[in-house]
Amino acid sequence: MEQQAKTAEAVIEVKGMKCGDCAGKIESRLRALKGVESAGVSLADEKVTVKFDPQAAGLDGIKAEIRALGYSVDGVAAPREKKGWMDGVLYGLLPHAGCMAFIAASVLGVTLLTDLFKPLLMSRYFFYGLIALSLALAAVSSALYLRRNGQLSMDGARKRWKYLAAMFGSTIGVNLLFFFVLFPMLANFTVAQAVPVTGAVVGATLPACDGVEQSACALAGVNVSQQATPQLPQTASLQLKVDIPCSGHAALISGELKSLDGVTGVSFGQPNLFTVSYDALRTSPPAILALEVFKEYPATVINGA
Repeated sequence: MEQQAKTAEAVIEVKGMKCGDCAGKIESRLRALKGVESAGVSLADEKVTVKFDPQAAGLDGIKAEIRALGYSVDGVAAPREKKGWMDGVLYGLLPHAGCMAFIAASVLGVTLLTDLFKPLLMSRYFFYGLIALSLALAAVSSALYLRRNGQLSMDGARKRWKYLAAMFGSTIGVNLLFFFVLFPMLANFTVAQAVPVTGAVVGATLPACDGVEQSACALAGVNVSQQATPQLPQTASLQLKVDIPCSGHAALISGELKSLDGVTGVSFGQPNLFTVSYDALRTSPPAILALEVFKEYPATVINGA
């Protein structure tokens, strides 16, 4: 005759159950465990009665499952859940790892890295893609969190709304920090280029010929009237309105403007205004507007043309 398997019964004190949904969640989780024959919850007594096969399921494992749902068992508190805002910051930063490298390269003057990111920034949809990716990562993490706690449902999401709000709020906050703070700051970071003095005569450097040295210059065959006469730069400014989707592209526009010979400074203002200072002897508004970047992001002169 086959020996009947021995069944054990345990009454577990559980704190933190507030409604029938809590009871149902605990019962469903325990009944799904191998070796557990039945599980019943008494909300009034704050106790859980479990019948199980000791050879297939252990009492410590059953208690651990209840704690994993967020309840205290026999006076032992449930493990504190990860803070949603920390997860949100992480998933907000991950898609921007390349952006952070671009910022560091721009500050340190590593042109090779900035050139690598230029094709990405030339896409109008680059930052939209980063936002979508960071939100997708946050959504997957939230779904795994809810599933791990047996709450992968609309009702479970409502109960964990604080965690989800912190997760998605911080993810969006990181994106806004990059688009409206860090990249605009980077657009105004680079120090203006030094402006060389322009001479009236192009060619070899001529000796100075003034005062008593003029006779020596005459003997050397130097025409005093043809000497290089230093000229001060003719500073001018131009204000452009550039069709960029968001201020995240400001660093790209500013960098391209500063790379043009004759441009001495660029200042960015929200949402899409660029004030360009330049030496009129070395460049001009048509040359500025002819930059490759303005084929993708058209620029309109609103002042200084």
